[in-house]
Amino acid sequence: MKRFSYRVMEIADNCRKGNRREVPDDVYKSLDAVGDDEKWWEAVELQKLILAHNDIESLKEDLKNLPLLVVLNVSHNKLTSLPAVIGELHMLKSLDVSFNSIEKIPEEIGSAASLVKFDCSNNVLSSLPCSLGHCINLAELKASNNKISSLPEELANCSKLTKLDIEGNKLEMLSDNVIASCTMLVELNASKNFLSSMPESIGRLSRLVRLDLHQNIEEYPVAACSLHLSVLDLSNNSLSGLPAEIGLMTTLRKLILTGNPMRTLRSSLVHGPTPALLKYLRSRLPKDEESEASTAVKEDVVTRAARLSIGSKVYIQFQYRITLSAVSVHSAFIMCLQSKGFSISSIINFQELSLAGLGLGAVPSEIWKSSDVTKVDLSGNSIEELPSELRSCVSLEALILSKNKIKEWPAELLASLPRLLCLKLDGNPLRKIPSDGFRAASKLQILDLSGTSGSLPENPAFSSLPELQELYLRRMQISSFPLDIMTLQQLRILDLSQNSLQSIPESIKDLTSLTELNLSDNNISSLPPNLGLLEAHLKVLKLEGNPLRSIRRTILDRGTKAILKYLKDRIVEQ
Repeated sequence: MKRFSYRVMEIADNCRKGNRREVPDDVYKSLDAVGDDEKWWEAVELQKLILAHNDIESLKEDLKNLPLLVVLNVSHNKLTSLPAVIGELHMLKSLDVSFNSIEKIPEEIGSAASLVKFDCSNNVLSSLPCSLGHCINLAELKASNNKISSLPEELANCSKLTKLDIEGNKLEMLSDNVIASCTMLVELNASKNFLSSMPESIGRLSRLVRLDLHQNIEEYPVAACSLHLSVLDLSNNSLSGLPAEIGLMTTLRKLILTGNPMRTLRSSLVHGPTPALLKYLRSRLPKDEESEASTAVKEDVVTRAARLSIGSKVYIQFQYRITLSAVSVHSAFIMCLQSKGFSISSIINFQELSLAGLGLGAVPSEIWKSSDVTKVDLSGNSIEELPSELRSCVSLEALILSKNKIKEWPAELLASLPRLLCLKLDGNPLRKIPSDGFRAASKLQILDLSGTSGSLPENPAFSSLPELQELYLRRMQISSFPLDIMTLQQLRILDLSQNSLQSIPESIKDLTSLTELNLSDNNISSLPPNLGLLEAHLKVLKLEGNPLRSIRRTILDRGTKAILKYLKDRIVEQ
């Protein structure tokens, strides 16, 4: 059979006089054979299959013959089930099975780990599979208009979710753990369920912009009044009033309240413009809170502490306007703490400090009063010289200095930090790293020098870092593979992307702990067969952006496992 030469196949809304009841067999057939008149490196396999708006009643197990499928749309058909082989589509990113009569999603879907969008709305599902929690890249989940009574706890693993639509189900509660874990959510539609309240953790969804709870709740939680919503739909609920704290939601542009038995709000407020309602609610706050709210509406110098907790482990992170000087940062820091009822002496033992992205040229010396600090993040500033006080942080384990203006290798500082495990200097205009530069940080497990302008020290510099597990050397104009990297027996992640490498040494096989290797965007034309010997542990191999001619495109498209097998087989052939 001649190979299909297209990536997209659409059999949607087919033949309105008699829609298809089954998928044509040719769609499923193996696409491995290449015609004599085709160049094998130009051949492609089916990646997008649209079968929407037909009368298809089932999908065959032969679906597994389409391993490179990225998009599958079988919406608006007559499916009652999905085949288990759906989990063998490891490249699948978008799956639409909406508007069918599917009763159950197979647990095998959890093996489709690349899934980003999943729409199973308008079916007859009573539950979602627990294995869906294995799809950690899932960003959009639509399961509206089914009969789902609860969400699986495993959904908490899908922390990249930005849109969740569970409208029109039989949910009586939302798991506090699931909601708390979905910190990236931008839109949440939980309308038309049997929810009487929302979990307290909803207040942690700092990115949430749109929240739809119509036809559900009896009370709006005060915790949700800290959200930065733009649209809030509370229509057709059983609300008799609203918490005054909603008045603090100054980003709210549309608040829908129609169809509620409001007794504490005038009809003109309920049906009137949102700003007027918010102003009225703010007027009901205690005077100190109202004053604080009016200040928040203006452009503050300190926009708020992202998180502030005082205890055995303290993490302090502030967001300041980028034009602040070091002195004003310190003043704002003191004022914020004092407003919380704490003195400086009560928090000098904080363990993690983040002053990232503040445009600082220096850090106030008063900050460095804790010898117990284990992590310091000063990334995204304009720091040229590191504060000498850092040397007193003898417990420091992670130092993040990305995207600053540091030119000199901090040799003396590193020598004074015996416990340092993580060092990130990426995005700095570093000059040449001295030949013994790594020796002072021999316990490092993570090192990121990506995008630094200075050249690497000559071999065997990396042999001074025997415990290194992650090494990032992107965009460093490296033209030859640093051979002393092969001595790093614990190395798990190696990133050499966006350089000028032309070849990979045979000794790459010595990196037996390697799980991820990024060689993308170089000038590599061939790979050593010995790389295939890493098949057992290497899970991610990135090669895009290289002029590779020795490996068929069909093999490259199938990903890491297929490439390593091909290389390993070549060893046997030789």
